[in-house]
Amino acid sequence: MLTLAVDHRVAQEIDRRPHAVVVGSGFGGLAAAVRLGARGYRVTVLERLAQPGGRARVHRQDGFTFDAGPTIVTAPQLFEELWHLAGRRLADDVTLVPMDPFYRIRFADGTSFAYSGDVDRMRAEVARFAPDDVAGYERFMAHSRAVCRIGFEQLGHVPFGSVGAMLKIAPDLLRLSGHRSVHDVVARFIRDERLRTVFSFHPLLIGGNPFRASAIYCLIADLERRWGVHFAMGGTGQLVDGLVRLIRSQGGRLRLGVEVARIRVEEGAATGVDLTSGETIAADVVVSNADSAVTHARLLPEAQRWSPGRFQRARSSMGLFVWYFGTARRYPEVDHHTILLGPRYRGLLADIFDRKVLAEDASLYLHRPTATDPSLAPPGCDAFYVLAPVPNLAGGQDWQTLAEPYRRRIAAMLEASVMPGLSEAIVTSKVTTPLDFQDDFLSYRGSGFGLEPVLTQSAWFRPHNRSSAVRNLYLVGAGTHPGAGLPGVLSSARILDSVVPDARVTA
Repeated sequence: MLTLAVDHRVAQEIDRRPHAVVVGSGFGGLAAAVRLGARGYRVTVLERLAQPGGRARVHRQDGFTFDAGPTIVTAPQLFEELWHLAGRRLADDVTLVPMDPFYRIRFADGTSFAYSGDVDRMRAEVARFAPDDVAGYERFMAHSRAVCRIGFEQLGHVPFGSVGAMLKIAPDLLRLSGHRSVHDVVARFIRDERLRTVFSFHPLLIGGNPFRASAIYCLIADLERRWGVHFAMGGTGQLVDGLVRLIRSQGGRLRLGVEVARIRVEEGAATGVDLTSGETIAADVVVSNADSAVTHARLLPEAQRWSPGRFQRARSSMGLFVWYFGTARRYPEVDHHTILLGPRYRGLLADIFDRKVLAEDASLYLHRPTATDPSLAPPGCDAFYVLAPVPNLAGGQDWQTLAEPYRRRIAAMLEASVMPGLSEAIVTSKVTTPLDFQDDFLSYRGSGFGLEPVLTQSAWFRPHNRSSAVRNLYLVGAGTHPGAGLPGVLSSARILDSVVPDARVTA
């Protein structure tokens, strides 16, 4: 049998499709690559790290598998659409398992709320805490439904490239209380303080403070109830690997360990990228999945960069302290998703977002994926990650010094609440701090989710999906419209369908 080896450079010369370069392989970049590939572009994805996924990369250590970032899959239809565009079925590559309950929310006094998508069970849980709030809860969910219908279903994939587009939705924003905070709106319907916390915490999942995040994010409650909360068997990294296979099936490329030094701009248009290695890659379209602040601060030529004042005025999301650990025993009484609330709510959030001090207390998100998929740990063991919202690097904390004492403090909190005997059970451990977000992901201020989701940094006020400064440059990911979280990031790539011109194959 005669085998012909074809140099990839020759293959690219033969391929006459317009070239799209995607900077970064987070979910936004991977989804953008699939969509552009489906529209006839030859796509090259560039990733500076040694593995794809960005914040969704995977840590493998001592026989344990840890998802580094996203662990909650909502609106799975957005993933299904990507697989469909590539001529495949999501179910052929990834198994999504519905969570029940979605989360268990545990208060400092030991009481807990099982948050699920079951209407009757949710009504009973609310009644168990405050019978008089059942009717208010139902009115809140009706409000959330109305917000989701407009904010997610109608506008989540619509670009806001002009002031006119923003003014057009202004009446809806006012009618749906978008100018108020999530907590303010929840408090209009629900009086019990614990239940106000239960139904207002969602902005924290996308980097926002419930006391000032736009009430448009009340839509998350309905989004979860309608489409569920899911886990990908094998971990979220299975979705990353699946998207990479889709890109390659379309004839696209993923290059790992290559860093973009700058986006080339000629006569006001993006024409490719320069790598730190000295290589230049020409492109007809450039899509940046890098932090939007980094894109505008480092990657663009000086004439197109944001002004220093704009960076100073920007409000960044909080930082994240994440501890990945494995135990030599299992904790069957711990749910897949547990939210452990500290003794304070408003005060702790003020410490994190406003005062930017590292408080003595904390609220934690505890993820136990082996509750659903035991294969992520050795037999008889459990894999965990625990996340604590903390100040971003604007707080000036020295995380090289603070990381280990803070980890021990969190371990003590877990051991005293839901994980007895933890200190003796730990067999592997890894920590990520805001400093790592800055160094690994080039995240501005080491923030976990880019820009904070407040009204003045939403829709048209957010960095645009189509650059207003450079033609043929587009942005996807948490730092652009509509925002952070898997549905927002995937929707940012969906917006490209309406702002990137159709591919035209040259002769």
